[in-house]
Amino acid sequence: MEQEQKKIMLTADRPTGKLHIGHYVGSLRRRVELQDSGLFDECYVMIADTQALTDNYDNPDKVRDNLLEVALDYLSAGLDPEKTTIFVQSRIPELFELSCYFLDLVTLSRLERNPTVKTEIGMRGFNESIPAGFLCYPVSQAADITAFDTTIVPAGEDQSPMIEQCNEIVHKFNSLYGETLVSPKIMLPEKESCKRLPGTDGKAKMSKSLGNCIYLSDDAKTVDKKVMTMFTDPTHLKVEDKGHTENNPVFLYLDCFVTEKHFKEFLPEYKNLDELKAKYENGGLGDVTVKRFLSSVINDVLEPIRIRRKHYESNIPEVYRILEEGSKKAELKAHETVMRVRRALRVNYFENPKFIEKQSKAYKKKLADEEKMAEYLAKQKKN
Repeated sequence: MEQEQKKIMLTADRPTGKLHIGHYVGSLRRRVELQDSGLFDECYVMIADTQALTDNYDNPDKVRDNLLEVALDYLSAGLDPEKTTIFVQSRIPELFELSCYFLDLVTLSRLERNPTVKTEIGMRGFNESIPAGFLCYPVSQAADITAFDTTIVPAGEDQSPMIEQCNEIVHKFNSLYGETLVSPKIMLPEKESCKRLPGTDGKAKMSKSLGNCIYLSDDAKTVDKKVMTMFTDPTHLKVEDKGHTENNPVFLYLDCFVTEKHFKEFLPEYKNLDELKAKYENGGLGDVTVKRFLSSVINDVLEPIRIRRKHYESNIPEVYRILEEGSKKAELKAHETVMRVRRALRVNYFENPKFIEKQSKAYKKKLADEEKMAEYLAKQKKN
């Protein structure tokens, strides 16, 4: 199958708020690198608005308003609509058709065992009142991925269980109905520290709902303020105290963002991060110095993103045009997959003239046979 030979990238975000630097190092930065690498035949990035409604059904304006914010974050981070198809999930009806078919292949107990779903349910406090749409979003996600014959999904570590379940669905479908769908692989961030960037408060994950994020759209003053209030090593009270860099959010952030250029420009007394860590661990380096350095680094990374964002903010109709054209292009691709799936499931009734012709001939023969039998029985009765 030609599609299986192509290298296709797809990834997505829920429009429930602006994207933060955790999204950037976890996936978004890699998307831009892969888009520009020339290694992929097709690149897709989806704004998952329908999925966002599964736990925001009572506040659709939150999703509506943040769709634009996410689109602006994508474009300002460097996603190029000439190289990457940026589209909106709700504009692709084929995704929901695939989801319906895939639901037949997944048990309720398997959905409840998905570690990512369990974690998200706990975070939202659903308890026994879990919306069915939210519980089933691994199935929806599998539809999103397979609709585009995706081979690579750049994502954070928390998405590994989702890709695993997607592959289970692909394997079961192909086993039952023949080779139809493509199995994807996840592409995790290269640096371990970037796989799950902690929040500024030291919590395990940077999260919009916890309010511990540095957003891609934050201005320099806001970044300075957030960094200076960051959680560090609670045992490092004085400059001369020995400190711990492992699991220290400030140093984890530096692991993800700092380059030699930053040392030369902002902290020339140190050559690299190893030297900075050694000084902190041995005593003699204060948290304020390290935080100021981190703030300079993050602002340096975010500045070109801010510049691009201002450009797109001045032309919002252009942003929506990009989303509309991307959605039309994505639907054409998804439709090709749905047609294959319909053929595999034997539900391509109206797209298969030969099938209709075959049935027509069969029924004509049946009617002819019935007429012959009726004539035969009438003759027998006369005799």
